[in-house]
Amino acid sequence: MSDSRRVAVVGLGVISCAGTGVDDFWQGLNSEPPEGERRVTDFDPAMYYDNPKEARRADRSTQLAMASAAQAVADAGDLASDPARCGVIYGTGVGGLQTFEDQVLVLDRKGARRVSPFMVPMMMPNAPGAAISMRYGLAGPCEVLTTACAAGTHAVGYATRLIRVGAADVIVAGGCESVMTPVGTAGFVNMTALSTSGVSRPFDKERDGFMMAEGAATLILEDWDSAVSRGATIHGEVLGTASNADAYHITAPAPGGAGALRCMQLAIEDAGLTPADITHVNAHGTSTPLNDAAEAEALNKLFGPGGPLVTSTKGVTGHALGAAGAFEAVAVLMSMRHRKIPPTAGWTTPDPEIAEFRLVTGQAADWEPGPSLSNSFGFGGHNGCLVLGPATA
Repeated sequence: MSDSRRVAVVGLGVISCAGTGVDDFWQGLNSEPPEGERRVTDFDPAMYYDNPKEARRADRSTQLAMASAAQAVADAGDLASDPARCGVIYGTGVGGLQTFEDQVLVLDRKGARRVSPFMVPMMMPNAPGAAISMRYGLAGPCEVLTTACAAGTHAVGYATRLIRVGAADVIVAGGCESVMTPVGTAGFVNMTALSTSGVSRPFDKERDGFMMAEGAATLILEDWDSAVSRGATIHGEVLGTASNADAYHITAPAPGGAGALRCMQLAIEDAGLTPADITHVNAHGTSTPLNDAAEAEALNKLFGPGGPLVTSTKGVTGHALGAAGAFEAVAVLMSMRHRKIPPTAGWTTPDPEIAEFRLVTGQAADWEPGPSLSNSFGFGGHNGCLVLGPATA
């Protein structure tokens, strides 16, 4: 890592099918996966808005982002920073798909004059970032990345770079997604990406696709010295980050996991570490045949068969697309807090065609927290990796 400012994680928030809030989320990661769809249930968006009208004028994806951001901001405490030095960098894969589908039906059934004037601000992918900035008066950099399944990881990585170089002191970063709509689901089904068995089985011989999920996760990043001076609770540190492209295929990974391998190497180099320093990897591990095999090969090439402990939390959470990387960054930090790595739910049968690596299965693994990788690899060949470390002076 260059001579730049350190980046502390001082706030966490999660809304997911595995649990609402970080404590319930952690318990969910160490429990049996939900049966059936990975939807967020018992969610009242009005709790996170000043009035119900505001909530109704937001797509569900933005509502989920606002809820997780509210948790993270409350967790971070008084940031005591100039609003012009505080920003929002968020990620999403699609945007307000439910709003778009609903208004297409209105147009078809009732005519153009009945299409909602709120459709555009509700469906635009940048709506979550805009809403969070306005809710908390954050007048610094405010951008939303749409790099498919890597978006949440890219958001945290970009936010880290902004703080490192002094462009901001505090960034609200994370990812959200809600595309379990009729058209969204049909599109993924027809491209044969989703599991036909209704089970997420990362790296398992019988894996047959991912379980689509919705939700949001938010991390509050802050300049390390500022966090220490105000006595903030520091959950961990972003040590390194990287982004690259497969430049190969719109959905399939590059042969041999070449892009994923290089991205992991770049993130580790950015952290000023070597592969031998990495003690844990939260894998992208979607449960699709090609992606799991490519990532496994990349892990084997980088670390060898005796490398760090690896898990895929998507066995529980399903795949929340643009929110996935943010979920998994939180999962890594919670693993550090509890000194345990959750097992890869759904895994039962080794795949002899997959390269060897140390997958955590069956039950949580005891662990001495150390530098950890969080991987995200998205459609379009977008790759993103974070290196996270425990909070140390």
